[in-house]
Amino acid sequence: MENGVAKPVIVAIDGPAGTGKSSTSKAVAAQLRLSYLDTGAQYRAITWWMVSNGIDIDDPTAIAAVAGKPEIVSGTDPENPTITVDGTDVAGPIRTQEVSAKVSAVSAVPEVRARITELQRSVAAAAEDGIVVEGRDIGTTVLPDADLKIFLTASPEARAARRSGELKGADVHATREALIKRDAADSSRKTSPLAKADDAVEVDTTELTLAQVIECVVTLVEEKRAGK
Repeated sequence: MENGVAKPVIVAIDGPAGTGKSSTSKAVAAQLRLSYLDTGAQYRAITWWMVSNGIDIDDPTAIAAVAGKPEIVSGTDPENPTITVDGTDVAGPIRTQEVSAKVSAVSAVPEVRARITELQRSVAAAAEDGIVVEGRDIGTTVLPDADLKIFLTASPEARAARRSGELKGADVHATREALIKRDAADSSRKTSPLAKADDAVEVDTTELTLAQVIECVVTLVEEKRAGK
């Protein structure tokens, strides 16, 4: 703390889908008055753009050739995070099943990761009071010097139950299979795989309520700010 003002803190929250990353990250950022960035939304946004423009998702070369074209802008207010592509609000369209099914393939292309990683770093650097950045490779690749790294985990069953609750009417078994498939794709890709940083604090959310997870992370951030 300098002159009574809490110094900016960069918090990286990683983990697979359905661990409560987004809900936790948004709530922690709002409570501590930090900026917030959902990096998954950026990968979904570029995937949505590829689909909308008829790019062959099975052709990494075609994806790489146009990775620099869409202009993606992320709003960092945790109370109202926004995302636009070429000026169009895509917060709704990027959550469709079609985009969900294709985001791993697009995200695996090195040129896409380089482009989005650069974008993420610039957003984090511009956050004057600090930021909570959530994703899959934040602590390992995007912001390896983050002040605090947290890796959220949960059992596949717990994650599927949460995710199917979010996706109204989704089949829990099918959701579990899809999550396991997504994890395998994200963990095994050559460029910036889903992985826990060596210096990350692991929080297993299987038996915790969302409120308990938020409280745990807020405490970790406050301890870091206090220099403990």
